[in-house]
Amino acid sequence: MSEKKHRVSRRQFLNYTLTGVGGFMAAGMLMPMVRFALDPVLRPAEETDLVAVANVEDITNEPKRFDFTIHQVDAWYESEEPKSAWVFKNEAGEIVALSPVCKHLGCTVNWNSDPANPNMFFCPCHYGLYEKDGTNVPGTPPLAPLDVYVSEVKDGKLYLGKAKPRGEA
Repeated sequence: MSEKKHRVSRRQFLNYTLTGVGGFMAAGMLMPMVRFALDPVLRPAEETDLVAVANVEDITNEPKRFDFTIHQVDAWYESEEPKSAWVFKNEAGEIVALSPVCKHLGCTVNWNSDPANPNMFFCPCHYGLYEKDGTNVPGTPPLAPLDVYVSEVKDGKLYLGKAKPRGEA
């Protein structure tokens, strides 16, 4: 009598077998698609190589805008991304490279472009102000200082990498 309770009918056997085979086939078809979609997300982020931007002798105490391009890879799409930096020498003679992207809403800041605020970085979108060293002026829209580029001087040239928040670069 206990044998009758544990017996599997033909219908149940076929149901289990077809469900297992169907699940195996579905997994075989879905796994490549899932991997194709998730592989770029799970791949570790590549550090951007340093790019030659300017000759060191061209850099003065006055911030000057330098435009350059970086090679960027977004998942399967590779492109040349235009970038720019405000570069100058500080009082200690060190080279500082600031991102021109305002920390309020992402507009582009300009040096010394507002007659009411000379010798400051000015964001025309919402009247944001930054000091020469990139720190935000209290009481203006930006809540954080300008990002600083990772920089390196080699063979008389300035090389810039990725812009990072102040303190991380």
